[in-house]
Amino acid sequence: MARAFLETHLKSIHLERAGRAVLRGIDWSIRPGQHWILAGANGAGKTQLLKLVAGSVWPKPEGRPIRRYRLRGVSHSTPLEVQQEIAYLGPERQDRYERYGWNHPVVEIVGTGLHRTDIPLNPLSAADRRKIHALLERLRISHLARREFLTLSYGERRLVLLARALASRPRLLLLDELLNGLDADNRARALQWLESSRGSALPWVLSTHRLEDVPASVTHALILERGRAAYRGPLVRKRLSRWLSVPRQRRAQHDRLPSPRRHRAGMLVRLVHASVYLEERCVLQDISFEVRRGQCWVVHGANGSGKTTLLRTVYGDHAVAAGGRIERRGIVPGVPLEVFKRRVGLVAPHLQSLQPQDLTVREVVQSGRHASIGLSERPTAADRSAAKRTLAQFGLASRAGRAVGELSYGQLRRLLFARAWIAGPDLLLLDEPFAGLDPRTRAVLVARLAETLKQGVAALLATHHREEWPQAVSHEIELVEGRAIYSGPVRRGRLAA
Repeated sequence: MARAFLETHLKSIHLERAGRAVLRGIDWSIRPGQHWILAGANGAGKTQLLKLVAGSVWPKPEGRPIRRYRLRGVSHSTPLEVQQEIAYLGPERQDRYERYGWNHPVVEIVGTGLHRTDIPLNPLSAADRRKIHALLERLRISHLARREFLTLSYGERRLVLLARALASRPRLLLLDELLNGLDADNRARALQWLESSRGSALPWVLSTHRLEDVPASVTHALILERGRAAYRGPLVRKRLSRWLSVPRQRRAQHDRLPSPRRHRAGMLVRLVHASVYLEERCVLQDISFEVRRGQCWVVHGANGSGKTTLLRTVYGDHAVAAGGRIERRGIVPGVPLEVFKRRVGLVAPHLQSLQPQDLTVREVVQSGRHASIGLSERPTAADRSAAKRTLAQFGLASRAGRAVGELSYGQLRRLLFARAWIAGPDLLLLDEPFAGLDPRTRAVLVARLAETLKQGVAALLATHHREEWPQAVSHEIELVEGRAIYSGPVRRGRLAA
């Protein structure tokens, strides 16, 4: 007997958050066999629309909204009866594991998909384990089976959670920015699965900001603009490219950046034969390099090669093992590490996941002056003045009083840029900083980074995308399984790529 899949119909859907309109008059049907791309700028309502389909948020009752689900010939007027049949995978679900410390083995994480629980509650049978290993094989990540989830890289975690979603045998699959943070190999693994669904009756929706992430198996597209459907129908790639291509001309920046602190040229941070162990596993081995004022370093390598660990070690979140050392400018015995952190601007996925949802945008930016998560003291007049100036520079002034929980993923990433810039840092640590950003916002922030580098601020940038390398890049580190196979001035071939 053929497996039944979910048919979904939305009509006259309006959604508000904190009294602000997020979705306006959405009509949309998802039928078995359809594979949708969901596109639109940061804040257009993509994530909230997917959550509404999944049943985790509810539309406004005004206007007689219709949200109908049909399965095996039976219609349901709310998602409650079919919620277990819908698999939703997005950055927020991944962030929950970091926030709550859910550090279970990969096999058990995927097993929660079989049993449809958040954390492992049921023992896995031999049949369960066979199904899990078959899924890991299908996604070509069986080598991760015995690893604990929080020891994985950001991209590795995303593929494990895709396996978890598939383990639930969904009748509708919702993928919010699935390909963010994936290296070339893992991106190919995810795209291969999406391509293999060509002809499958399983309906799925994939949101993305990159044209190159649109698989050939896509049949339809929904483009949102300020909460409204600008286009809905069969895929037309020329129409889609208008929304997913980087603008040819970047928006001019007329506002002035805060002046960074000026120190005489010299070393900012130095690692000497540094090795780092996490959960008794060597993640970085024998790393030596030095970042000096005015230098721009790019850190690249596959998921799991140690990029995030390297940046967090420089920042001070991880210690260097005996036999190696790390030196930071101005940090000598008796001087707290926070003095260094206040001179560093940090943008990273883990920092995004740690922000309390009830903090306001203004408070998050102010916390950048203290290198803290939240504020332990009332902001000073200087804090307030700096935050007001920086929010305006990053186009966030109108959102200053909003709670973090009201922002889209991309808007929150832009907020982290403002937080990193507020104190005029000497050093920027940027871990996949442009992930989840729409093309226009990405171009604006790339330009912002370029202007800051011209002022002599140093940067250490980790990215999987060659087009995100700043023009001012001076040095690079290539990591393979925790070792630096190259560390030094950027190679000519890289500049020409």
